[in-house]
Amino acid sequence: MNDKKKIVLAEDNSTLSLLLKFKLEKEGYEVLVAEDGKKAINLIEEYHPNLILTDIMMPFVSGLEVISHVRNKLKLETKIIVFSAAGQEEMVLKAFNLGASDFMAKPFSPNELTIRVKRLLL
Repeated sequence: MNDKKKIVLAEDNSTLSLLLKFKLEKEGYEVLVAEDGKKAINLIEEYHPNLILTDIMMPFVSGLEVISHVRNKLKLETKIIVFSAAGQEEMVLKAFNLGASDFMAKPFSPNELTIRVKRLLL
């Protein structure tokens, strides 16, 4: 039986998502990558991950819409860490109001992200 914790990573920057996927898999997590919010919602509905990592600005469906879908439509309590380019305070506040668990400004340290992921998945 696979008891690895599942993480859905929604990030449209392929270099960053590959780096984070590699780093988190090295820590023992199963990482499902979505390059846009629409794919992220499909993965979340199919796999019910233990954690969701999402960028705010993405094609098709934004990270804010992903959070809203998870909290309001799916009624899931899954922890959500949001990333966004610095200087988007309004977006960050919206993310927290919609139910985000944590926030990281880009660019961020993959090591810091790993620590935050571990803390939320205890």
